[in-house]
Parts: sequence; C-alpha cells; structure tokens
Amino acid sequence: MRVVVIGSSGSGKSTFARRLAQACDLAHVELDALNWGPDWTNRSADDAELFLRLVGEATAGPRWVTCGNYRAAMAANLPRATHLIWLDYPRPLVMARVIRRSFGRAAGRKELWPGTGNREDFRRWLDRDHPIRWAWDTYARRKLQYAALFADPRTGHLETHRLTRPREAQRLIAKLAADTLLTPPPPSAALPGEGRDPG
Repeated sequence: MRVVVIGSSGSGKSTFARRLAQACDLAHVELDALNWGPDWTNRSADDAELFLRLVGEATAGPRWVTCGNYRAAMAANLPRATHLIWLDYPRPLVMARVIRRSFGRAAGRKELWPGTGNREDFRRWLDRDHPIRWAWDTYARRKLQYAALFADPRTGHLETHRLTRPREAQRLIAKLAADTLLTPPPPSAALPGEGRDPG
C-alpha cells in the first residue's frame, strides 16, 4: 500500500496520514519535514533536486503514506502509489483548524521539525506565506486542482477517496486497515523504479 494524502493547508493531512500509517503499518512521510530546512529554507523552491532526492529516499520502500501538496512530489509519487486520498473539508472547518494549530504552535514555541529551529511566531501571522493566510488564499484553487486530478486518466490506476467530512476519515482508516489484513504481503523483490531518483 502506497498512499498519497492531499488537501488544503490546515485540513489535517499530517494527522490523518500519521493515524493511517499506525493502523496499516506504513512509513509516514511528512513532505513539509523534507521541504523546510533550518531558518525556513524552502528546499522545493531553492534546491528542487535535493528535495526530490529526499522524497525518493523516503518513499523507496513498498509501504508508505505521504502528506503534502508539493506538485513535484506528487508527480514523482503518484505513478507508484496505490491510493489517493483527498481531505476536501469545508472552508470554515479548515480555517478553524489552521488557526487553532497555528495558535498552539506559536504559544508553545515548539520546534516544528527536529534540527531545523523552525517555530511558529505570532509576528508572522499576516505574512503572505503564513499557514493561515495561505490556507485562505489557496483554498478555492486547491479544490479546482484536485477535482481535475481525480478526473485525470493518469490517476485511473489509483483507488481514490474524497472525504468531505471528518467523521469519514476514521471509517476510511478502519477500512484500509482491514483491507491490509486481507492483502497478501508484497514480494521481496523491489518494485519497478524503487531506489531511483524521482527527478
């Protein structure tokens, strides 16, 4: 099982992917953790080759779940994926979640990804690329992009799930966990393309 989880910023992709990974014994690949280097270095923009190499290394195995909206990572992962899950929640819910998350992070001053020193800061809340503003500004565009992605023949090999309510998430996790128990383990031989640089 190789799963790509997408959705608007603040929709809960990381939490969903982490729970799915635990339920199905998958490697959890948080793309934000691969993208953001120390001092908020944006690898996907500043060093795309490095970013794709990190993504390729993290998804080299036969069982993983990724979460994130990076187009380059999706282009690399979707051909090998088995499932595509879209958290398509209403905008008010998404905004409430991202505001609550940002407040908790800024108040707690917790390092977001170990070794990076990156922390949320209340002073950045009005910045154009802050998660709160980013979630609002990109919400409508994401819906159009992901609706088109679901209709794209190139994703026809995937088992797709479009969740519109949070209560659907746990039901889907339970279903996929049950499916995993019924599916024979993959052969030990590497899958086509494993270990190669996705770029």
